[in-house]
Amino acid sequence: MAEPVLQINELVKNFGALRATDGVTLDLRPGEIHALIGPNGAGKSTLIHQICGTLRQDSGTIRLAGVDIGALSTADRARRGLGRTFQVSSLVSEFSALRNVMLAVQAKQATSFGFFRPVMRDVSLIEPAMAILERLGLAHRARLPAAELSHGERRQLEIAITLALQPKAFLLDEPMAGMGLEGSKALTLFLDGLRQEAPILLVEHDMDAVFTLADRVSVLVYGRIIATGTAGEIRRDPAVRTAYLGDRA
Repeated sequence: MAEPVLQINELVKNFGALRATDGVTLDLRPGEIHALIGPNGAGKSTLIHQICGTLRQDSGTIRLAGVDIGALSTADRARRGLGRTFQVSSLVSEFSALRNVMLAVQAKQATSFGFFRPVMRDVSLIEPAMAILERLGLAHRARLPAAELSHGERRQLEIAITLALQPKAFLLDEPMAGMGLEGSKALTLFLDGLRQEAPILLVEHDMDAVFTLADRVSVLVYGRIIATGTAGEIRRDPAVRTAYLGDRA
């Protein structure tokens, strides 16, 4: 079996007397989608913040491609190949969709950031950015400010930006949130192919998407992983049905 791309081992985070992350261990293997699900208040956001570096764990380790990244900044983790989309949009709303992706391409190329006209004529930035927008079905919206895109299109644009950074692992935080049925179906199809470029840790409430996409599912309840398995195994798990799935199983 190939070595995991992302390994989280015995992660703990306390807020006073509250243990928000309670010994969480999970991994992400090459070519897979590993979904993380759980009820509101389960600690998913706290866990994601620790993986990304916006919140420091109290104990435990986080390894990306075999390297311990637990003490690195968010920016350094991104440079090492951890690609994240956010539950709350991080787009530059006044910039066009194209320019948002160009900035990510520029960051990957490690060139200096300049927000002036010559950058907007730089073919080495425009061509890869447009190619990524094409893949996401956003090429026809490339010149629109991000603020004028629909909610679903903004979610797609965030994935485009993450893709431009060519990460070793994707961390997608509720990419289906606020999307309509057709948008969710299209994004599900896209993510199914995206796993071939880098594995995906998917945090999602859309159970149809989770059970369609995920090779493995981990269920987080009160800061602890109570089960990990295939979609079928998770559907049948009595503890999961009681704690989270209920009638949705």
